[in-house]
Amino acid sequence: MAYSVAELIDERPLSGFQIRTISLCGMVLLLDGFDTQCIGFLAPAIATELGLAMKAFGPVFSAALIGLMIGALGSGPIADRLGRKMVVVGSAITFAFFTVLTARAGTLQEFVIFRFLTGLGLGGAMPNVVALTSEYTPKRLQPIFVSGLFAGMPLGALIASLLSAQMLPLWGWRSVFYVGGLLPLAIAFVLIRLLPESVRFLAATGADPRRVAGIMKRIAPDLTDVEIRVPPPDKESRGMPVKYLFTEGRASGTLLLWIPFFMNLLLLYFFVNWLPGLLTTAGLPISAGVTAAGIFSLGGVTGSLIQGRLMRRYGPFATIFGEFSLSVLLIFLMASAGSFAVTMIATLILGITIQGGQAGLNALSASYYPTAVRSTGVGWALGVGRVGSIVGPMLAGVLLSLDWTAPQIFMAGTVPAVIAAGAVLASQLIGGETNAYGAPVDFRKITVSHS
Repeated sequence: MAYSVAELIDERPLSGFQIRTISLCGMVLLLDGFDTQCIGFLAPAIATELGLAMKAFGPVFSAALIGLMIGALGSGPIADRLGRKMVVVGSAITFAFFTVLTARAGTLQEFVIFRFLTGLGLGGAMPNVVALTSEYTPKRLQPIFVSGLFAGMPLGALIASLLSAQMLPLWGWRSVFYVGGLLPLAIAFVLIRLLPESVRFLAATGADPRRVAGIMKRIAPDLTDVEIRVPPPDKESRGMPVKYLFTEGRASGTLLLWIPFFMNLLLLYFFVNWLPGLLTTAGLPISAGVTAAGIFSLGGVTGSLIQGRLMRRYGPFATIFGEFSLSVLLIFLMASAGSFAVTMIATLILGITIQGGQAGLNALSASYYPTAVRSTGVGWALGVGRVGSIVGPMLAGVLLSLDWTAPQIFMAGTVPAVIAAGAVLASQLIGGETNAYGAPVDFRKITVSHS
């Protein structure tokens, strides 16, 4: 009996081979989260050692995020041409190498250069592990696994905060960067040996049927005498992949994904990079800022793990719109809270809503685009979002230089949350295939093309 790759993956339970592949992708994102967000925890200690003001770290934060943006925009089209595995491994080696070099930095200029180069690797990894995970996961489970995959980002940040709290007083901030560089370097060698290429990508691009069949036997070892039907190469594997984000009725859906990506990543990195510094500016000790960042990351882990189930039960529109709306109220509470306990509770829930919402957007982008342009679609959504992640830290630095207080800066964070909620709401005015949010509540409707 002949099956297509999509039919075998979608109709069968997950195999051990698929679970291992998804776990490797999750490990990459965990280390990505560690390396991306540890600078926010370490900035106060670095500033103290180098005799710098916290507001001088705006370019350092932004340099990494510019690298992330360029890496995300550039790696997607490359992966849609050459495959996911090569880009993921290369990205991991890149951010490992330059994280180690960051530990040797002694000037602000060196931090800017090394964090930019680290960001190139970090940006290249994320869209491709998202694509790889979605392509090894049955459609019915994609919202759960792709959203859950992003628990690795805040979990990595949480580990970074815990290690920072222990390592800073013993060995200084440089030791944290050494750990953040050597671990992904070790994982890269594991990926070279164990991470498979996306079998859906191989099938869509006309790879050797024997290679496709070999992978499918590892997914379904219990099936014998099964013929794998490999279709002709997808037309979207040729030409310029970016243009296909706006064809076949996808233009409006693409734009209505990009706006919340931009606003939510602005908000996420606004808090990730500046939360410890703002609380320190408000008179709290450095340890309190590190604790708050860890709590925010813990909320992110929780939000990412429950996001897929919420989206399947209530629909992506209701879930993501509710999260952005609640974020507005929580940021207002943080700005006006009079006690440390209330601030920490608000920080925890805000971590759930902001980072859970981001995991949901990532799952939507992975499901919205067909295999031949999936890395490009996810990469460009993340790339546009990275512009917001650059603006967020820079904006906070500007507001600090204008002598805004911590509560005033927190209040400014309500603006992107309102805009993101408005874009999700606007999506409901557009029906049919162009609606990336699955109007009105059915997650399955976001799939507008074959996989």
